[in-house]
Amino acid sequence: MTNILILNFITLFFILSGCNNGNDDRGEDIYDSPKKGTIYISVDESFKPVIDEQIKVYRADFPEANIIASYKSEADCFRDLQNDSTRMIIVARKLKKEEFEIFKHNLDFYPKNFRLAWDAISVIVNAASSDTVFSLKRLRELVTAQSTGKTLVVDGLNATSTVLYLQDSIAMGRPLGPNVKGVQGSKAVIEYVANNINAIGFVGSSWVGNEYDPEQVAYFGKVKAALIEVKNDSLQRYAKPSQATISNDQYAFVRPIWGIVKEHTNTTQLGMGFMGFMRGERGQLIFRRANLVPAEMYFGLRHVIVGEREDSSKVK
Repeated sequence: MTNILILNFITLFFILSGCNNGNDDRGEDIYDSPKKGTIYISVDESFKPVIDEQIKVYRADFPEANIIASYKSEADCFRDLQNDSTRMIIVARKLKKEEFEIFKHNLDFYPKNFRLAWDAISVIVNAASSDTVFSLKRLRELVTAQSTGKTLVVDGLNATSTVLYLQDSIAMGRPLGPNVKGVQGSKAVIEYVANNINAIGFVGSSWVGNEYDPEQVAYFGKVKAALIEVKNDSLQRYAKPSQATISNDQYAFVRPIWGIVKEHTNTTQLGMGFMGFMRGERGQLIFRRANLVPAEMYFGLRHVIVGEREDSSKVK
């Protein structure tokens, strides 16, 4: 009788295992690899265009790798990481020391931070607007309602990375004024500015800087990037966000893109596979194509002297 009970228990175990088929309750593969499986990631909505492209190219190489991205506020991304509903987030800041310690206590290992690229906050205005040049002082007055006559539009009112950037780096900790209007996402910011001549919008530069994206090209006739006072003593007093002005520390509103992965260092899973791709040459080129500055690789132009070689020991 005992042997029959044991046999029945083993049979039931394998039946239940087969029904699960290696997936957790969300359909995410427990045993995945860089080439195959399913994971859910949470991404700051202001980085959506470039991360969509990263996923598209990665899946072209590995069709069995399903990366399901949810685009949301920065606070919601960190909440997902804390609540164990995702193994990866892509946001505008890395984990703080106290956050590391919480994960170390709960998981017995530290998540990993990877800086992927440098992004910028683009200040956009209506294509018909003649008010296209802003000093840092004037922008600060506008976002704190010390100067009126403009509606400032952001991708939400609470806990988005763009709103936090305005509060910390432009308003310098002061409350945002009543003329700051929150809308549902970056695309809604662009559309609001396109339809209102007195509006000023703040969006991640990957939403408006990619000349290879047909949807963004369609915006070019409706909105345009404003010139912002540079933050150093360059001869160029005002600048738009570009790879040159970001790399040369001229454009004032620059922020990093961080990837944070919650996978053990002893495993090679889909999260680390996708992160490795974004840090590699092809992934870094995708960031560059989106008019961002890659953090891991340099693709700039170098000056060289080309001349005739007199002999094998003399190369100019």
